[in-house]
Amino acid sequence: MIKSMKKWSVDRPNQSQVERLMKELDLSSIQAKILVSRGVIDVEEVKNFLYMDEKAMHDPMLLYDMEKAVNLIQEAIRSQTLIAVYGDYDADGVTSVSVLMSALESLGANCFFQIPDRFEHGYGPNKKLFEELHEKGTQLIITVDNGISGVDEVEFAKSLGMDVVITDHHEIGEVLPAANAIIHPRHPLGSYPFGELAGVGVAFKLASALLDRVPMELLELVAIGTVADLVPLHGENRYFVKEGIKILRSSNRPAIKALSRIASTEQSQLTEESIGFMIAPRLNAAGRLGSAAPAVELLMTQDAELAKMLASELDSLNKERQAIVSTINDEAKEIISKQYGDATPYIYVVAGEGWNAGVVGIVSSRITEKYNRPSIVLSIDKETGLAKGSARSIEGFDLYAELSKNKHLLPHFGGHQMAAGMSLAVSDVDELRSNLNEQAKQVLTTEMIVPKLNIDVPLTLEEIDVSVLESLELLRPFGMDFQKPLYLVENLSVVTTRKIGAAKNHMKLELQDNEVSLDAIGFNLGHIIDEMSPTLKVCVVGDLQVNEWNGNKKAQMLISDLKSDEWQLFDLRGINEPSRWIGTVPEEDTVLVAFQQLTIDYFGTMLNGREIFLFDENKLQKSSSIVLVDIPYDSNHLMTLVNNTQPDRIYAHFHTSESVYFDGIPNREQFGWYFTFLKKRNKFDLHKNSEQLTQHKGWKKDTVYFMSQVFSELGFVTIEDGFISVLETGEKRDLSEAPSYKERERRIELEKLLLYASYSELKSWFETIRNVSITGEEQ
Repeated sequence: MIKSMKKWSVDRPNQSQVERLMKELDLSSIQAKILVSRGVIDVEEVKNFLYMDEKAMHDPMLLYDMEKAVNLIQEAIRSQTLIAVYGDYDADGVTSVSVLMSALESLGANCFFQIPDRFEHGYGPNKKLFEELHEKGTQLIITVDNGISGVDEVEFAKSLGMDVVITDHHEIGEVLPAANAIIHPRHPLGSYPFGELAGVGVAFKLASALLDRVPMELLELVAIGTVADLVPLHGENRYFVKEGIKILRSSNRPAIKALSRIASTEQSQLTEESIGFMIAPRLNAAGRLGSAAPAVELLMTQDAELAKMLASELDSLNKERQAIVSTINDEAKEIISKQYGDATPYIYVVAGEGWNAGVVGIVSSRITEKYNRPSIVLSIDKETGLAKGSARSIEGFDLYAELSKNKHLLPHFGGHQMAAGMSLAVSDVDELRSNLNEQAKQVLTTEMIVPKLNIDVPLTLEEIDVSVLESLELLRPFGMDFQKPLYLVENLSVVTTRKIGAAKNHMKLELQDNEVSLDAIGFNLGHIIDEMSPTLKVCVVGDLQVNEWNGNKKAQMLISDLKSDEWQLFDLRGINEPSRWIGTVPEEDTVLVAFQQLTIDYFGTMLNGREIFLFDENKLQKSSSIVLVDIPYDSNHLMTLVNNTQPDRIYAHFHTSESVYFDGIPNREQFGWYFTFLKKRNKFDLHKNSEQLTQHKGWKKDTVYFMSQVFSELGFVTIEDGFISVLETGEKRDLSEAPSYKERERRIELEKLLLYASYSELKSWFETIRNVSITGEEQ
């Protein structure tokens, strides 16, 4: 048995609905299964979902306060009033700034952008920065991807005589800022049809209203920000990303060409995944380590050389960010170990002095992923006495709502259900930790905190081929609320296994079912190969990809998890050096069993300190794994051991000091000749003359001793001090009556079965004795 790393929750799509979509829309089974599992089952709904057009976009004027905002901005443009676009330092923020700046500049506005410094100003509106904007002559501030939580800051800006237009998509608090206009898709007084826009989506709506057209040339930036901010990919967001990616693939924007090149990503093959893992991290890197301005400058420049230079700068910052994250992550692990010990809290709150506040969110994500618990990672600044940080959550724990219960400790915080940012006094960290742990204890159930894989697209190998996988492009983009499928393929034979990679820490398998095969790769799963026995059948979960090598395309699975419910037999027979096999045997819940004390004495200290237990049927307990170190005297002993321990894994070594299988049992002619030989002599000195006899007959010395013992047990001879004397008796007895003869027969049969049977024969025998009592009745 191989246990999965996470609990699998398999939700199988309705087969009749799958078949209906396949028939009516000419879809493959995989396409139909994905749609049905995501709740897209109505034929017309599927058509609209797969073949979206501009009708998916809503009129920007439907947004509350949009008309008011447009009038105010247009007046500022006409009067050449200085406008500041006030953004955020993440990828959603810098794309939002770029979109709105592009629209304003095309309209001839007198504008510039300002992004707060993560370390100096923190997230969102900042009074000090607003004062600086006022000193520059700014009369209108337009926030993008922030502002909805800046009640005091907006009031301050207004007191300085500046107008403020807020565009944001974050959670709305109990009190709205007193801005001139608030454009928010979930405005409490509004009725906009789609409330899940990213910050860049809201900025795009404002740009569309100002331009009185849909600026399709900006959709590539909208796609980047929308994917990066992990908003639900349905409705307008899906259209923005789907169309935006089409534009990205053939874009002449210098930034896209430069970022694709520096990330070693083929621009024509860009997907939502390459945006999320290659482009967005580089745009985020600037704001994580310093000023986010270079990211905006890159996105907006028309100078190809400048774009290359800026992309290279962001790439260097991203590498620096990766190194910092690795260091902080290691330090956080040590703190967790010291702070919590063996206990597992309901929420981890970890703080470290001098940690880079720009990357603690990434560390928080890793902690949450590892422990399946909400987490907060805080950077402590001793000079200011403040702790700034980020939080990540799991399904079922609304971070924003739970943090809101601690407002008295959090002068600044914002976010949503799954992620948040905050700052607080260092002296309040312990209280926040205690409060949140108690709150999480009330909210999180046992089911919620068990690491889980939600699988909803089970397949057979017959359904998988290159053309089908390539056709999944129609369903893209995948993301929040339309998750990338996690495929399950069950009961596959493992044909070949191989450890790959320089450190041999990755796994490559060839899997097969009904003559159909599939290659599979498991990164950092190389150790599982040691847990695989021959003829094993496994279930695998992962992503399906098209692997292209030297012009040849082949379907391939990237394994996320794997399990097998079968018991396993590991064949250690013939491996004489214990050092070659003991390392492959798990230490936890494993018992090494010998049937002879001589075996225990022989192995002594050769098993790296592992103890061998002498078989005692009165002291048997259930164990996950047993190691059969030697051969039992009786197969019933082995049957008793297996049935009482009920192991998932049996490791068969079957050490024997001397095998008798190939010696066999002397035949009747040999017994007859030897008895006649003894009768011709009054006495035969076994110790002195057996060597000469064995040489004469070509027998082994053991053969002579064995026949002598059989004659003795049958009363045909006596053996005293090594001398054999024949007894005159008329009684005839069969050789098989002798205990030694019976023992030799039994031993040969046991060796034939346990030592010299093929792997499949041995496993079949174990199959017959598992869950069967020694009387042969099923338990």
